[in-house]
Amino acid sequence: MERLIGALAALMLIACAPSTAAAQLQPLNACADCHYANPGSTSAQHLAEWDVSPHSRQRVGCDKCHGGNPNTFEKTGAHRGMLSPSSQRSPVSRINIPGTCGTCHIGPFVAFQDGQHYQLLKAGNRNVPTCVTCHGSVAANVPSPKAVESRCTSCHGEKKVAPRPNLAREAALHIAGLNELRELLDQADKTIARVKEAGRRTQLLYQAQQARVPLIQAQDAGHRFVYDQLEERLMLSRMRIAALLDELANPSSR
Repeated sequence: MERLIGALAALMLIACAPSTAAAQLQPLNACADCHYANPGSTSAQHLAEWDVSPHSRQRVGCDKCHGGNPNTFEKTGAHRGMLSPSSQRSPVSRINIPGTCGTCHIGPFVAFQDGQHYQLLKAGNRNVPTCVTCHGSVAANVPSPKAVESRCTSCHGEKKVAPRPNLAREAALHIAGLNELRELLDQADKTIARVKEAGRRTQLLYQAQQARVPLIQAQDAGHRFVYDQLEERLMLSRMRIAALLDELANPSSR
């Protein structure tokens, strides 16, 4: 019995210990560690938002946007090559934010470039939104409908710089629809994963994929701020999701 307990304990230690491969995948990122250790050197909120963000979980460190060397704690070396955000050559300068985010988020960047906001941004307009307006500078938030409505109203509300009173509410409703359909598809994916028959599961996965295509197109329309196209894509996705859910609930005889 003692041998068995000892063996089980050893197995638990092995299972809990990080593998060599996992340790090698974990990058050394001294930026956040050093700034955490030196309060006041940068915004505590900025650090906290990054720490719990998808960027942090995907090991996207500070250097990806700010530059510098994340592999040293030596101040001069760590900051070598970095530029002030006020410099137009800085990756985090307002005018360069879409391109910086677009190095990873290619689809949204391509869509954003097709919209009027991007053209106004390149022309020097300070009112138009950039990626960080809706998603935060490092948090990578998916904005809620209310948040989108608030941001649109700040420019397009009555007596604002570019009044379009109905636009903000319209945007909020479309974002709510987009979020609802995403959630339905996520739930459908979980149900499909439990389908045992391989042929049926393959067909259901194809249906789910086809329902997701117009959702991606709707997201692109949202990044262009073209809401009539977004609504059209949402309607198509809703029809395909309804057919998928019906098939999951009432398998057709084939």
